[in-house]
Amino acid sequence: MKSNLAAAAAGLLLFAASGALAQAVPPPAGSTAKPQDTEQWTPVPPVVTPGKTYGQAPSDAIVLFDGKGLDQWVQTKDKSPAGWDVKDGVLVVSKTHGNIETKKTFKNYQLHLEWRVPTDVTGSGQARGNSGVFLAGTGPGDAGYELQILDSYKNETYVNGQAASMYKQSPPLVNSMRPPGAWQTYDVVWTAPTFGPDGKVRTPAKVTAFHNGVLVQNDTVLTGETLYIGKPYYKAYDRAPIKLQAHGDPSPPLSFRNIWVRELP
Repeated sequence: MKSNLAAAAAGLLLFAASGALAQAVPPPAGSTAKPQDTEQWTPVPPVVTPGKTYGQAPSDAIVLFDGKGLDQWVQTKDKSPAGWDVKDGVLVVSKTHGNIETKKTFKNYQLHLEWRVPTDVTGSGQARGNSGVFLAGTGPGDAGYELQILDSYKNETYVNGQAASMYKQSPPLVNSMRPPGAWQTYDVVWTAPTFGPDGKVRTPAKVTAFHNGVLVQNDTVLTGETLYIGKPYYKAYDRAPIKLQAHGDPSPPLSFRNIWVRELP
């Protein structure tokens, strides 16, 4: 996303050859500069047809779940066919089968998914409607970068573990949770970390996320993978699947629908 600061300061700042920001200089008196000097005509952006309604996949999206099957998913533990249930066009978490992940791996992308806490949800804190979407599932189990899913409607817990937090790293800017039984939406822009040949971080992971249309993570910079215990740290990877969590809490399972992704440069 373009920075508001960059838009407001257009024409005032420019990048120097060294990569540092330098003050722009107004054109000299009598300049022959023309409007055409700053017009860019190529390359022409490709045409993408948007969905007819909010949340509907655009024409260039990869549909990961549309209510008809799980051919895009496998079990995380052994890469066998995904064992979660599909009922009435809705994907229901199976806690006995464990986490599932996409067959395809991704780097940078835009993600849309919808999820629902059941009306008969039980428990409190982290034991109430717990799941998660790992924006990059880098290994078995819960390894990776988790955007938390939880019933955070009048449910107190640590703030970097509530819904829309980057788990144990970044609380959401606000709590925009709807009550149990209502569908929730996540819209996410994920920028994957990059690594040098030595495995050291070149650029960190960043995430922007909207929960029910409300900005909750604003270009958040991560300091590594989201860990349950211990400080985050980076492990080098190139591409990774998107993973959905089957959390072991005793509350009734959550549901998902309308999941799609758009790969970005």
